[in-house]
Amino acid sequence: MYRFLLTPRWWGINVFVLLAIPVCVFMGSWQLGRFEDRVEAHDAAQAQADEKASPAQSRAKARPLDSLLPVDQETSGERVSASGRYGKQLLVPDRELDDRSGYYVLTLLRTDTGKDLPVVRGWLPGDANAAKAPAAPSGEVTVTGALQASESPGSNGVSAAGGLPSGQLGAISAASLVNVVPGDVYDAWVTLDKGDSGMKAVPATAPENSGLDLKAFQNLGYTGEWFVFAGFVVFMWFRLFRREREFARDAALGLLPEESTPEATADGPEATADGPDARHPARP
Repeated sequence: MYRFLLTPRWWGINVFVLLAIPVCVFMGSWQLGRFEDRVEAHDAAQAQADEKASPAQSRAKARPLDSLLPVDQETSGERVSASGRYGKQLLVPDRELDDRSGYYVLTLLRTDTGKDLPVVRGWLPGDANAAKAPAAPSGEVTVTGALQASESPGSNGVSAAGGLPSGQLGAISAASLVNVVPGDVYDAWVTLDKGDSGMKAVPATAPENSGLDLKAFQNLGYTGEWFVFAGFVVFMWFRLFRREREFARDAALGLLPEESTPEATADGPEATADGPDARHPARP
């Protein structure tokens, strides 16, 4: 009854199944590992952020800006200091703090190196309004705060909407500031330890690709898809096997319908009823 398994057709089916299942399981396990790595990175980044936000860290000596560039997962959140003069001021709308909607007040600091450093001096509630934003201090200043990596739309709550009014900025990054200021801009920004002019200080955030973002849940979804594919391959093999087994059993018991012979089909129903010479009378 199972001799059909030795046919070339079933040899091909079996080889395909034996190869497909391990591939699906391997790919599913790999995607699951990627998800677990992102979870561990998220936990590590959270622990690092908590450590840097501790009172001991807040009392730690700030380091020079250039010594911590470029910003990575290790240097993000570190306390830095920079000196210079405040220049152009911009507003960053649609930013939440303490479950309230508001905006950042960002002022560019022209440093001693000649490059501009974006400095978030604080947060204000409500819609972005340049008239309500406090003016930056004049003269030479030294700022101290947490170093942050450039933002990108869709990360850390950054809005991807464009078409903002003049004087407003969607994402804090050198790419978005290249057409706003004439000089060079640091590919980083700083949020002050204490809000300036009565504004609330903006807490430092974890660097990108270190949290449970959309990519992490995509890995988890791909994990489920690969395991579903493996189950589907097993299901289809069992279904084909059961149908072939039933067909072989019916054939062995003689339960399959007999196919009409070609001669009977060609001669038509009259030939089968009255014999092959029914339409040809006997000749004398």
